[in-house]
Amino acid sequence: MAKAIAVTESHITPQWRQQPERFWNFLKEVRAELPKVVVPSKKEVQSTTVVVIITVFLFAAYFYVVDAIFGRAMQTLLSWLTH
Repeated sequence: MAKAIAVTESHITPQWRQQPERFWNFLKEVRAELPKVVVPSKKEVQSTTVVVIITVFLFAAYFYVVDAIFGRAMQTLLSWLTH
């Protein structure tokens, strides 16, 4: 049989008592910061998107070359060790 534990006021820590107050303070801070948010223009979004796409392709090419070099080195090493 499962035993039930009664939660009394003495078991509630001060940290848990502060949670509702902290939550409302957080919402107030969010509301105060919201007018400061700046939405980028279409031109800014397009230019940063192009930068991200180019960067992704450059990293893909770099990792392809590094993988090819290490793959060739491993093949050479393994063939040398097995003969």
